[in-house]
This record gives sequence, C-alpha cells and structure tokens, in this order.
Amino acid sequence: MFFFSSVKHLIRKYCLFLLVPAAILLFGCAAHPTVAHRTLEKGESYYGYSLSLENVFPVLYYRYGVSDKSDVGVRLGLPIYGSGFDYSRVLFEEEGKRDMINLGWSMTPNSSFDFTYYKFSQKKKRKGVTTFWGLRGMLIPNGLNGGQSTRLGVLLGSYTGDKFGYEIGYFHDFASMPITKLFSSFDYSDTTTWGTRFLDYPHVSDGGLPTEYSRLTGLSLRVSFNLSAKKEENSKLPKP
Repeated sequence: MFFFSSVKHLIRKYCLFLLVPAAILLFGCAAHPTVAHRTLEKGESYYGYSLSLENVFPVLYYRYGVSDKSDVGVRLGLPIYGSGFDYSRVLFEEEGKRDMINLGWSMTPNSSFDFTYYKFSQKKKRKGVTTFWGLRGMLIPNGLNGGQSTRLGVLLGSYTGDKFGYEIGYFHDFASMPITKLFSSFDYSDTTTWGTRFLDYPHVSDGGLPTEYSRLTGLSLRVSFNLSAKKEENSKLPKP
C-alpha cells in the first residue's frame, strides 16, 4: 500500500510538470473521453478535469446520468482542443464487475470518433480500487494531412478511490505502418524495403506535427481528477 500511495503522490505532484512539455511535443494526437468509474444514477452529476499527452492544457469534463444505465459527457478543452461529447451505456453489472460501451467524438487537429468497450472490476483486497481495460476503435475522417485513419487498440487503467484515476492505451493504424515497427525506427518513404505501400501515409506534417497516420496519434496517457467526489462525501455526512 505504501508503494501505491507514494506513486499516486508523485503523479499528483509532478504530472503537470511532466505532461506540459510532453504535450507540446505530441500536439496533434487524438483525444478521448473521460468516463465515470462507477454507474451514475439518473440525474447525478460527475465532473472534474484531466491532464493528458493529447492536450497542452487541462480538459474539463462533465457527465450526467440520463438513466440508471446510461450517461452523457461533455468536455471543454482550453482553449478548444480536447473538447467533445460522448455517450456511455452499461451492458452488464454484477458483484463489482461492469461492462460498458462508450461512443464519443473529440476535437483536435486529428479529430476522431471513438467506440470503446470497457470492462471494470472492483478489487476486493484493495478497497476503493477499480481497475479496467477496454478495446477501442477509432476513426479520424479528415486528419491534419487531409487523410483518413482507422485505428484499433487496447487501453487499461485504474481509479483509486473516488478522486483519482489514470488511463493508458495505444491504437494502431495498420494501413500506415507495420505493427512490427512500432518500437523501432520506420521510414515510410523507404521504397527499397516497402515499395510504394506507405508513400501516401506521411507521419509528420509540413509543420512538424504528428499526422493522422503517426504512431504518436494513437498513444493515449491521461490522469483524471474527480471534483464531484468531495460533494458526494459531504452529502453523506449526517446533518446536525
């Protein structure tokens, strides 16, 4: 427990210091929704902010329960990138386990549509900890370079208590580069090795930013802070 509390403290203390320069480097990546760590009741609000590699500045998010199984979310990026909206619906929930789908749209230089299937699980041995993983499909209909990118990948994450969570994932465009080159250098213009297969999929724009075809566009790393948790705690306190 000491290890996890120390890691959480370090992330909270240094996340802004680390994420801002990284975000400037990766500006142009796609953005994604921040979902609730539990099923919202009808009429319930869930809000906070997130810091990610995809955006230079924090993104504010607000979710609202429209029924006992579904909620809608709105995000506001500063000044605009990272903004978007999405819809979540719980498909299955029993004994601390939950399956959920999420449909979303995000505005970035590589604006995208997302379809994500989540699987959540509450840890019995670590009270208050919820872990999750998911499969995500992405469509960038008109990216920074004017092309279309279709991506598929996996994400995973965790929520510690009601206030803090993280998510990390990668979503690959199989048409733009071989997945075997994911962790090594790749030159799409190398016709000796690849022929003309990848010539129409440049990974960097003329301005030096990641295009819709770049592997960086498929990378997602985000920490989120639930500001509505404090309000929920206060509502549970006995009235004097």
